[in-house]
Amino acid sequence: MTHPVQKSDQEWKAVLNKEQFRVLREKGTEAPFTGEYDKHAPTTGAYTCAACDAPLYKATHKFKSGCGWPAFFDAVPGAVTRHTDKTFGMERTEIVCTNCGGHLGHVFKGEGYPTPTDERHCVNSVSLKFGKDDPTT
Repeated sequence: MTHPVQKSDQEWKAVLNKEQFRVLREKGTEAPFTGEYDKHAPTTGAYTCAACDAPLYKATHKFKSGCGWPAFFDAVPGAVTRHTDKTFGMERTEIVCTNCGGHLGHVFKGEGYPTPTDERHCVNSVSLKFGKDDPTT
C-alpha cells in the first residue's frame, strides 16, 4: 500500500531519532512500561503521528489497560490502517499511520475491557506526539 507521505530511509533518519526510526520505520517495539505516554491521562487533546503529525487518537479514546503501552479503544476515522502481521509465529493485527505508513503497534479485540469497541490499540509511545489542542475537531 502506498501512503500520501513518502520518504526514503535517509529522509526519515533526518527527521526521526534513532528509536523513532527503529519503531516507526522498522516495526520495532519499545519496552513495556517505559514509554512517555503509558500512564499519560489527559482529558482533552490529541495524539498525532511522531513521523508526519497526522492526527491518530483523541485523548478521550485513551484508557488504562495496564499492558505497559498506551491503549486506545478507537482511532480518528481513517487515521489508522490495519494489516495482518504473521511474525513471531502468531497472527496479530498491525496498525500503521494511514498518512505515512509508520508502525504504531497492534490492535487486539475481545479482551473484555469496558470500552465502547472492546478493542485495545496497543501503541508505542515513541510513535506518538501529544498536543493539548485537538486537530480532529
